[in-house]
Amino acid sequence: MPHFMVHMPEEDLDGKVEAELVRALTDGVAEVLGEWARGVAVVELFGVPRGRGGVGGKPVGDGPAAPVVTLNLRERALTHPQLPDAPAQLIHALTEAVTGVLGEAVRGGVTVTLVGVREGGWGVGGVVV
Repeated sequence: MPHFMVHMPEEDLDGKVEAELVRALTDGVAEVLGEWARGVAVVELFGVPRGRGGVGGKPVGDGPAAPVVTLNLRERALTHPQLPDAPAQLIHALTEAVTGVLGEAVRGGVTVTLVGVREGGWGVGGVVV
């Protein structure tokens, strides 16, 4: 159930970076959680026009603007005893994935939020899974 939502400047989505980000984020989550995650990882990229978002109370202008990565996954994946420090590992791996595609200039601003979804807290096709 790893489900990524990535918000980033629309102008940075150039037709090539999309596939690279999808691959890199999928690789990152599989590296930490295991290969099972690769086949079920969903990555959605949302382009936000510059000026329609900001950091520190200022609209994002020209220059590098780092993506905001939200990863929704089962809560137990964040506390499983076989995955020590899973949150730290995921945050590191996903930041590396983003900077590997977009470059070091964005590293300091890459934001990764992990959202643990409790058992029975999500569904597909109207059915709780």
